[in-house]
This record gives sequence, structure tokens and C-alpha cells, in this order.
Amino acid sequence: MSSFTDALSDRIKEGGYNIFRLTVIEDGAPTTVRFQETNRCNDSYSVAKAFVVTAIGVCADRGLLTVDEKLTDIFPEYRSAVKDERWFGATVHNALTHRLGLPGGYLDIDALPTAQFGKDFLKYVFETGLDCAPGEERKYTDAAFYLLGRVVEKKSGLPLDRFLWEYLLAPLDFAEAAWSTCPLGHPMGATGLYVDTADMAKLGELYLDGGEWNGERIISKEWVDTVLEREYEFHWNGAHSAYGKGGMFGQNLTVIPDAKRVVAWHGYITDGDTGELHRFTEEYE
Repeated sequence: MSSFTDALSDRIKEGGYNIFRLTVIEDGAPTTVRFQETNRCNDSYSVAKAFVVTAIGVCADRGLLTVDEKLTDIFPEYRSAVKDERWFGATVHNALTHRLGLPGGYLDIDALPTAQFGKDFLKYVFETGLDCAPGEERKYTDAAFYLLGRVVEKKSGLPLDRFLWEYLLAPLDFAEAAWSTCPLGHPMGATGLYVDTADMAKLGELYLDGGEWNGERIISKEWVDTVLEREYEFHWNGAHSAYGKGGMFGQNLTVIPDAKRVVAWHGYITDGDTGELHRFTEEYE
């Protein structure tokens, strides 16, 4: 193991942090440390959103969509469900930046009883009144990324999970993956993605390498740059030295460009513990 992987592993053990698995990729070489016996694949929670962002990028690269498209134009069959006319101005970009105008925390299957959403989640979302006009205010919701997963399906003709297997997961040699679905069988997009930590780290390596994997172009450099400039789920730290995506109970995917390093873990830890491990990861020299 590298000195960084050794140091982070020691920090996790000394702090008693409840991390299941850790994967570090340095200069393209991966190392995985198992701190306890767990299932091979674990829930990545909101790290799933970064995979949806990538699926949107693949669609954009293939000319299937643009981020300026109106959601109600993509789903004309749901226009009759809209009760708040401001929905007609909502775009793919608004969803990518959590600026749809929906109430915060909306459609969160990890925290709310899903029975309240009915059978047709998309209809439930479009029926909802907005707190503000699209684009005005950022309010983090899982609804935005359920919508985006459905956009991928509508534009490509493939469910989100099958689309990603064809254009991302298989090319990156993922071992296995599973995604929680709505009652109609559509992947949730925002959460519920079960993957191996070693595979989750590969997404960070893809962005670190500008959209290429082992010399194969998976997503365009233009899309990678757009994601990092607009912070489509990959958010920069305060020092602008690292970016990444986290998930509920401390799931983590972090990229440190200058060190050519990707760090990923699955676990069950508090926000405070997550913050401490992030600081250690990002400030290590």
C-alpha cells in the first residue's frame, strides 16, 4: 500500500470510524482495504447522483439531449398533470443543479414512507406546486435526480440502469450493480445504487482522466469540464484542491487532481466523522 493509504487506514482504525471498505487509486493503481466483513456491494446513497450526471453526459455527447431542454417538453404525456405553470420553465440544467423550485428533501425514499408518493412517482412530482420559480433557489431533492433518470430513459429508450451498463459500467469493468426502483420499475437515480467500493472509485478515476478509461473515450472532455465548472453533483472543497460527491451515512467519492488520487469508501458514520476524514484525505501531503 502507498503511504497515503497506510496513513488513512491507520486514521480510520485509530478513530474507530465505521468504514466498511476503502479504495484508493493513485496514478491509476487501485488498492482496497477491508475493515470488516460486509456484502460485496453496498448502498452508495447520493453518490448515485454522480452516475446519473454521467449518464446525462453520455446522452448529451450522443446528441440525444441538451441541458437547456424543458422537462415538460421531454415528457409531454405529463403536461396535463402540471398544476403549477412554473413547471413549464424547468430545464434539465435546473434539475442538475437542484433548482427546480421543489421543496427541499422531496421524494427521499431513504427518509420518507414511499407509499405517500403513489404508484407513479413522475406524475406525483409534476403535480407538486413549486416553492419558487425554476432557477431561482437551490433546494436539494432526490426528485431532481429521479426526473433525470427518467430523462435518460426517455431519450435513450433504455432504463437508466441498463443504459449505464452499456455505456459506463461494462466499459469500466464493474463486477455487479443494482438499483432501487419506483413501483413502476424505474431506477430511482437519486439513491439506492449498490456497487462495490472498488467500482465506485472508478467513476472518480474517469473524471480525473478527463473522461477516458484505459485509453477509451467514455465521456467527452467537454462534459467533464462542464460538470466541474457547474458543479453538477461533483462539488469542489473550499481550497479548490479536491472535488467529490458524498452520500447518506458518510458514503464518499473524492478526487484530488494534483495528487492524481481517488478515494472512495462505504460505511455508516456521522456527518462529523465524515468531515474529519474528508479533511485528512484532502490535506494529506
